[in-house]
Amino acid sequence: MSKPVVAIVGRPNVGKSTLFNALAGEKISIVKDTPGVTRDRIYADISWLDKEFTMIDTGGIEPDSRDVILSQMREQAQIAIDTADVIIFITDVRQGLTDADSKVADMLRRSGKPVVLVVNKVDNFEKFMPDVYEFYNLGIGDPVPISASSRLGLGDMLEAVAEHFPEGAGQAEEDDRPRVAIVGKPNVGKSSIVNKLLGENRVIVSDIAGTTRDAVDTEIVHNRKEYIFIDTAGLRRKNKIKEELERYSIIRTVTAVERADVVLMVIDATEGVTEQDAKIAGIAHERGKGVIIVVNKWDAIEKNDRTMREYEAKIRQTLSYMPYAEIMYVSALTGQRLSKLYDMIDMVIENQTLRIATGVLNEIMTEAVAMQQPPSDKGKRLKLYYITQVSVKPPTFVIFVNDKELMHFSYTRYLENKIREAFGFRGTSLKFFIRERKEKEQ
Repeated sequence: MSKPVVAIVGRPNVGKSTLFNALAGEKISIVKDTPGVTRDRIYADISWLDKEFTMIDTGGIEPDSRDVILSQMREQAQIAIDTADVIIFITDVRQGLTDADSKVADMLRRSGKPVVLVVNKVDNFEKFMPDVYEFYNLGIGDPVPISASSRLGLGDMLEAVAEHFPEGAGQAEEDDRPRVAIVGKPNVGKSSIVNKLLGENRVIVSDIAGTTRDAVDTEIVHNRKEYIFIDTAGLRRKNKIKEELERYSIIRTVTAVERADVVLMVIDATEGVTEQDAKIAGIAHERGKGVIIVVNKWDAIEKNDRTMREYEAKIRQTLSYMPYAEIMYVSALTGQRLSKLYDMIDMVIENQTLRIATGVLNEIMTEAVAMQQPPSDKGKRLKLYYITQVSVKPPTFVIFVNDKELMHFSYTRYLENKIREAFGFRGTSLKFFIRERKEKEQ
């Protein structure tokens, strides 16, 4: 099963982001300069004891008008209800119980989703506990007192949250059918692609048990092999989410990508790659998934002998952080090249799960070092001792060196390119960890 999703909901200035950052730790304070990877981090992977979950922060714009704040809180609460397994409803002991808190509590209660009520800014338990009891009036369970800024009470809160996780959540599924998430902006043709692939092979279109959050799982059989397509369509719901639309789509995309082996990043050929496409692709890249960029509506483009080459150059430039991604040009309308998607998916999954023998890796590394000297600093030269592959999905390697400060990312990239030259690894990112080993340990 995929990791549970926990959403933080609450009024402006009650400490949503402080709590988010306290739990996410350094992961959030490190802002990647990867182009297209959203800098406004609204999700993070959290490990606590033996539990793992994805946390989303529904914080957003904080308008001045009380009415606007209330309507926006409703939107945020709706996002949380739609996408989360458990909701952390955060209130502020110093401001006390407000009308807005009560109205959101009503919504959350009606949703039927598990809610953990948290009262923040309780820096002194003895002093503030009488004020905490007031929040029992919300009628959504026992309030958990915390101080996000002082990191007090977070263990008790997480214990209450984890009690609501579905059994077996976050554990690997036995199901070994390829899982393919179809992501992209609204109206690029994600559902049309799924429907065209289904054609007459319609087997089951259903919410398979355990798949919540309106990403519909569709089972498709091709050449006697089953594939699960996770479609993130249906972004615009009846409640008109405006400012939150992009944030909402990113939250949904994260939950779909989390469960997939391969991500089909659908782009509208008539629009080209947009900034939002780059953000969505960045999520798949960060998660180490296999990536195929599917350029849909290719039939609507006027072409000459250079069109495809020029188009690919633009995609590669905008998505420069994922040069490994495969690109396909299709039309959901005519069905052009869609049947070739399966071969591409199979190839990418094969590369995602490819294991290279340690001996072979070290031969490649030795040859690479002989061809290009490792960098040095102030007379000290980087020495590379050993490389080994430690996991798959994505293929992950550990390199042992004498001083990891000397291991510049450009040299890691050079080694990656050498490994790719030998084994391809098309369609999947590769991860590298650098470990230090003193010379006497050799």
